[in-house]
Amino acid sequence: MEGTDSQSTPTNEGSASKSSSENVRQKTDIAWRYAIEGQDSQGRRILICQWCSSIFRGGGINRVKHHLAKVKGNVAPCKNVPNDVQQIMEDSLNENVKKAKEKKGIFEIGNPLGRSVAGFEDDDIQEIPHPKTKTQTNMSGNKGKRKAHGIESYMTGKSLDHSQPSIKSCMQSKERWHDTDMAIALWFYDVCIPMNACNSPYYQQAIGKITSMGHGYQGPSYHALRVTLLKDAKKQVELIVDNLRSKWAETGCTIMGDGWKDNRQRSLINFLVYCPSGISFIKSVDASDFESNAEYLCNLFSEIVEIVGSSNVVHMVTDNASNYKAAGRLLSEKYPTISWSPCAAHCLNLIMKDIGEMTHVKDVITLASRVTVYVHNRKWILSWLRKRPGWREILRPAETRFGTNFIALKNLHDLKQHLEALVTSSAYKRELKNEKGKEVKQIVVDGKFWNNCLIIVRIMGPIMRLLRICDSDEKPSLGYVYEGMWRVVNGIKELFKKKKKFYGPYIDIIDRRWDNMLKKDLHAAAFWLNPAFQYDKDSPCHMPEIMKSVLEVMQKLKMDGLQYMMDEISMFRSKDQSFGFEFAQNTHKTARPGMPTLISH
Repeated sequence: MEGTDSQSTPTNEGSASKSSSENVRQKTDIAWRYAIEGQDSQGRRILICQWCSSIFRGGGINRVKHHLAKVKGNVAPCKNVPNDVQQIMEDSLNENVKKAKEKKGIFEIGNPLGRSVAGFEDDDIQEIPHPKTKTQTNMSGNKGKRKAHGIESYMTGKSLDHSQPSIKSCMQSKERWHDTDMAIALWFYDVCIPMNACNSPYYQQAIGKITSMGHGYQGPSYHALRVTLLKDAKKQVELIVDNLRSKWAETGCTIMGDGWKDNRQRSLINFLVYCPSGISFIKSVDASDFESNAEYLCNLFSEIVEIVGSSNVVHMVTDNASNYKAAGRLLSEKYPTISWSPCAAHCLNLIMKDIGEMTHVKDVITLASRVTVYVHNRKWILSWLRKRPGWREILRPAETRFGTNFIALKNLHDLKQHLEALVTSSAYKRELKNEKGKEVKQIVVDGKFWNNCLIIVRIMGPIMRLLRICDSDEKPSLGYVYEGMWRVVNGIKELFKKKKKFYGPYIDIIDRRWDNMLKKDLHAAAFWLNPAFQYDKDSPCHMPEIMKSVLEVMQKLKMDGLQYMMDEISMFRSKDQSFGFEFAQNTHKTARPGMPTLISH
């Protein structure tokens, strides 16, 4: 026994010494930074991954390293390991393999392109969206498939990026996502970038392009943004304008002159060209020296017409001032095929201005304004009202917009019950000590005031809807102006049960603006050619003056093949041939004028 013990003792000591040396050697491995050594319930040695808490009971630190490097075959890959740690583990494993080959006399040249193909095998796995982007992906799932409109449609291959997120981005921790978001936010805050800049269609595209470049990408310098890249962007825009220019000869176009004043009170005119394919900016001119001279304005407009091509221009739209009207008449005389008309949105604003200056309308707006101002100047009243279910904030009209007076009036009428509850509550008794508080209560409890509010709101409702159509960029409004004004007039007459002594003052204002400004042959022709109204039994398309305007426009444009055009008009009116197809009749209210169609004759 003694011999046996004496023989076994050195063996155990040597084993312990060997194990100790191995532990020292193993703990110098870089993978030990991310592994926790411990024991299980049976006292056996285990290793725990600090990223995903996976337990390893065999294989040592080398197995943990394969786990962190996401090497397939020997162990399950870690799902939470950061990208930089994974790369370090891969490099360490590759270095160990290289040293082992060198010991055997096998040398190889490193791959100058980076990692081997095996390092990208995980990219074949179906990607799982990150929890933070899951809702966004579901909400905008069809957004990427939607056809691009505007300038984006011409730059699809260069700027739009609908690629699927990479595995690495989806598997990042919430802390890494927050750090990245904070870096972008701090950049916004540091240089005072408006928050709505993130709504730009190029915001996410830029981030996608940056991430596709990989680690180490340096953003463009001040000089590149100011010179080189600006020139390249200008070339892209020139290509887009050239593409639109080719459409002007096919469909015709409208020149729009938008006059405004800058901070230095200079009178500037922006010239834009519209066609069904899009709007393009031509140039901006300082007209301070000759704005009041109609002849100079006509020469300026003629210059723009020559740039676009006189044979391509069908319509010219400018402001409503007297000098622009005179310039428009001179331009029509110089170019007989070009029709001039004032801005429809501005004309509607002037109609609202005239109606707002009527004595009884002005009185109602003044009383409504007193209620609005009083409520906004009392914090406790606002606090009291905001606690009521269904309460919405009272709108305050802008000083330079006539339509906002009527929008605020409708908003106040919608809050009638809340305001009546306020002035009849016990809390409002303290406001009755001052004259303004008493006046507000008298206004709110006056049924005649609310009745007048309702009448004015109903009168202005159709006008506001037409203004939204004319001031919108979603669809061309030329084919809707004539019908919209007809609907406004009939709506006012129906409201007063066709009693002229009541509706007369409003109709006189509308007719005065309409006859002097907007009642143009081009508007009537566009209305007649709009299928949404052509096949509507209640529309005034059958009126002789409408058809007369269509023929006037055809004659003015000097269209070739007059007989062919008359045949087409007859088919369109009577729903012959392809116009009589069922699907054509079903879509005549949804398909707006100018949309491409598959129908042919």
